[in-house]
Amino acid sequence: MGLNNMIYFIQRTDAVGVLGLSSLQKITAAYRILAYGTPADSVDEYIRIGESTAIESLRRFVKAVIAMFGDHYLRAPNNIDIARLLQTGEQCGFPGMLGSIDCMHWKWKNCPTVWQGMYTGHCHEPTIILEAVASQDLWIWHAFFGLPGSLNDINVLDRSPVFTLLANGHAPPVNYIINGHEYRMGYYLTDGIYPNWSTFVKTIPCPQGLKKKHFAKAQESARKDVKREFGVLQARFAIVRGPARFWDEETLADIMKACIIMHNMVIEDEGDIGNNDFDGSDANPPVEVSHAYTPELEDFMQTHYQIRDSVTHSQLQSNLIEHLWQ
Repeated sequence: MGLNNMIYFIQRTDAVGVLGLSSLQKITAAYRILAYGTPADSVDEYIRIGESTAIESLRRFVKAVIAMFGDHYLRAPNNIDIARLLQTGEQCGFPGMLGSIDCMHWKWKNCPTVWQGMYTGHCHEPTIILEAVASQDLWIWHAFFGLPGSLNDINVLDRSPVFTLLANGHAPPVNYIINGHEYRMGYYLTDGIYPNWSTFVKTIPCPQGLKKKHFAKAQESARKDVKREFGVLQARFAIVRGPARFWDEETLADIMKACIIMHNMVIEDEGDIGNNDFDGSDANPPVEVSHAYTPELEDFMQTHYQIRDSVTHSQLQSNLIEHLWQ
């Protein structure tokens, strides 16, 4: 599939030997639609390319980007990434922080009529939700897109694979100490709607006392990273800022993934992110099916309960309050 999409951009001749559209024309048309959010027929006068060809070029372009660069720029954090994220969290006053998580709604203008009720939520118009995890440098480490806008952040979290690697025991180890207490799971900064899990650190709605007020101010300041990432993503690719004009969910998902990949490319180019010789050969390890009893099931259930432990959540928040006050 990826090879066919790339072959599409090769300039070819028709039956009478006349050259067709060049690769530059097709890629420029696709990128102008992504960057400026313009309708497909608006590139005809500038690039001399028809509306249907511009749409096909866009679809082929985003699929080619995902096939070529998805394994690297949509990867989960590896050991080197985790070490860098922990160092950044320590500098921000939050040891063990791996980033911040939140959701963004993308308006779906051409949502089919029979689906509009399912995709309409608090925005009062059909939208599709993107759940993302971003670090301080605005690199997007997790992207889960496609759920209808009638769901809230908790419903999205219940369907999200954000903790799949951790629950299956495939996530890199995270070890840190806060206020004399040792923890073995990283956490994300969230807003108040998220549940009291050990992997989330929320603000205090009505803080009482100087310590809690200081913690709430620091947490809300650091949590803005994911909000800034949404703003930067929409500024770079206006297509995700305006209403989506395509009819099918698959094309919208490919557009969002391609925009996130190219966003991470810019972040890598501007900094030192991703220069760790990532090897995609182990990105999807083979799965062996067994019907015998395995202790991995017990480990999975134990890790699952540890992720959702509210007692650890309260203890972690208390230790962070004391740590930030020191």
